[in-house]
Amino acid sequence: MKKGILILCILPLLVACDPATVRRVMDSASQLADQPLTQEQVGQGLKEALTIGITEGANLLSQQDGYYKSLYKILLPEEARKVTSRLQSIPGFSAVEEEILEKINRGAEDAAKKAAPIFVDAIKQMTFVDATNILMGDKNAATTYLNRVTYDKLYQAFSPIIIESLDKFNARQYWGDVVRRYNRLPLVEQVNPDLDDYVVKQALVGLFGMVEKKELDIRTNLSARTTDLLKKVFARQDQK
Repeated sequence: MKKGILILCILPLLVACDPATVRRVMDSASQLADQPLTQEQVGQGLKEALTIGITEGANLLSQQDGYYKSLYKILLPEEARKVTSRLQSIPGFSAVEEEILEKINRGAEDAAKKAAPIFVDAIKQMTFVDATNILMGDKNAATTYLNRVTYDKLYQAFSPIIIESLDKFNARQYWGDVVRRYNRLPLVEQVNPDLDDYVVKQALVGLFGMVEKKELDIRTNLSARTTDLLKKVFARQDQK
């Protein structure tokens, strides 16, 4: 729009100019219309994109069955599956594996409701240089970056939420009872009843997986670029 107004304003002057002058004026007008992105704009656009991805991803995972009936379903570790397989023949434990799976996934879904603000705060700390490198990097560069610089902090912040959520659904008590029953069986290798660390790590795997999916969508799907700034920032990525 500004380019069109500028051309209309200078058009009467161009009539009396030679072709070389006309060319210089037109080039100047084009440059005004297509100013390069500043570092601040790149950073703002990328942070906006990641915030959208994380918020949407966390919201999806926090819904009922967001983990439990999705690609990000948390499965039992191999050691735990040995326990449930052995106990299935015991009365009252025939559906033990699915029951514990539902409980731990419900816990992760509950925790995901509180996870997004923690992740978004980490995005705000990203520097302009980081943002530029991510924009021009691999298709999952932002997710990789966040995984690298925030994982430990997210784990520490996420862990009590997961534990609280697991307790809300009685998952830890249920699993502890199952393991203690298993450990009393003859000739079995003793199993650690602690489920917290495993569930926290798997819940974060799912969260980062959803963020990566949203990042890829914004990078490749033009309709996912829902603001003018996103369109301009990621157009720069398209040209690399």
